[in-house]
Amino acid sequence: MGDFDDLLNANADFASRFDLAGFDGVARAGVAMVTCMDSRIDPLGMIGLQPGDAKILRNPGGRVTDQALVALVLGVHLLGVERILVVEHTRCAMASKPEHELHEAITQSAGLDASWMTLGAITDQQQTIRHDLHRVRSHPLIGDRAKVGGFVYDVDSGLLEPVQE
Repeated sequence: MGDFDDLLNANADFASRFDLAGFDGVARAGVAMVTCMDSRIDPLGMIGLQPGDAKILRNPGGRVTDQALVALVLGVHLLGVERILVVEHTRCAMASKPEHELHEAITQSAGLDASWMTLGAITDQQQTIRHDLHRVRSHPLIGDRAKVGGFVYDVDSGLLEPVQE
């Protein structure tokens, strides 16, 4: 059995039920979400949406990086995005340790020095979300063209908690 056979078999099953052929890629619900890559997060399910409804951007910690901003600009101007959610979550590995401890853990695992990488450890989720909201709102190509909100997703209850600004 090949390394990816289970996934390719699952894909064949998925393709047999696939119903988005010909879809234009516009966010049907007008939503974009920046969230963490954590496998406990179901971005569409948590807000009652389906494939095709939203643009989902995922990275460690759910940060609004420069590349995420590019995607949000494209979403707002070309793909129907009118609302943007910035969603971090409870028990996030990126918020569990300071940057140097994450470096040490990776260095130990890899057997190579990882201290040269910027990992983006989060020391205060509420403040980080507020900072990222400001990045989106103050971007000259986004500004007031989209509503922007920040949230913390509780991986144990499934609830989104709005971040107070």
